[in-house]
Amino acid sequence: MITGEKLEKVRKYKILNRLAMKGQTVLAGSSLMEFFPIHELLQTMEYKGCIYNRGIAGFVTSELLETMEECIFELEPSRIFINIGTNDISAPDYRLEGLIDNYDEILSRIAERLPNCRVYVMAYYPVNAKAEFPYVPRESMAEVFERRTNEAIREANLAIERLAAKHRHAFIDVNEGLTDEEGNLKAEYAIDGIHLFANGYAVILNNLRKYL
Repeated sequence: MITGEKLEKVRKYKILNRLAMKGQTVLAGSSLMEFFPIHELLQTMEYKGCIYNRGIAGFVTSELLETMEECIFELEPSRIFINIGTNDISAPDYRLEGLIDNYDEILSRIAERLPNCRVYVMAYYPVNAKAEFPYVPRESMAEVFERRTNEAIREANLAIERLAAKHRHAFIDVNEGLTDEEGNLKAEYAIDGIHLFANGYAVILNNLRKYL
């Protein structure tokens, strides 16, 4: 059951959806999607499309399943970009099979309700558990990094790539340029080793442009 700040965001989206244009592009997912400053970054790219961001920080796959009406279907999008599941990986009871089962159901519902919609399943971004971040003590992130490792992310990416192929959707890896020589998220892009500053999102958007 969704409560608190997440529920408030769902309610706000429901009101926004009444004022939105149908048939546009939707971004859905967790904080890595919600915090994507795509509208500001697109100001310098002469992009003429309409994008609605319906990401919600803290969301796991089961919560997106619970709110697909507000986060996706009410907007009747022609294109969807999805980045959901990294918080599943961070959870103490994480099982890759559970993540894939939920993601499979998400994609199945989209196929049923929006058969002509183009769906882009986005690869999960790398993390950096090694660098020091001035505003976030490392010890506060230690428990998350026990499970949310780059190895676990690579394993999940392979699994969702296969899932995307099963549904005949595009799996897009927009991580080029995000990693250092060790395969970690570059420290200069990271707020806390997971979330990104705008310069990191600028790299992602540059990789994403051909799909928009």
